Amino acid sequence: MKPNPNPTQSAVGTTPAPLMASDQAIAQLVGQVYEAAPPTERSRLIEHLLKPLGVLSLVAIANGIFAKIRFRAGWPDMQVQAEDLNKVQSSDVIALVTRVQQVSVQVVDGLAELLTASPSMTRSAAAALLLAMLLQRVRSHRASDHDLDV
Repeated sequence: MKPNPNPTQSAVGTTPAPLMASDQAIAQLVGQVYEAAPPTERSRLIEHLLKPLGVLSLVAIANGIFAKIRFRAGWPDMQVQAEDLNKVQSSDVIALVTRVQQVSVQVVDGLAELLTASPSMTRSAAAALLLAMLLQRVRSHRASDHDLDV
């Protein structure tokens, strides 16, 4: 069987397959949201994303910037400081999200709650698009879980 030249079209026929939020698009949008967010929300975003990762993962991401933040901020009840945020670029956040998606899709999907809890974060177009993509992905996961239960 030949590969499907049109990824938005199903392999069976001409019926369009549902568009799924790509992991890379989500990572890029989180980077944009981070860039536009105020410092307190940036801190919450980083803290949320660091939760599922261990030290070795953190050392390997963005030249170890997140490992340094994690060690400086403490382990169980970590709080990212303003001086740490000044060193984190959106490209670093994109790399972090990419790694987190490999470890825990639920943590990335949990960004929807973080976004909706903060009116200042939902003002950007990137945040609105990210929220829509995350909600689409959560619904898709629930539907596939429901199909497995039947």
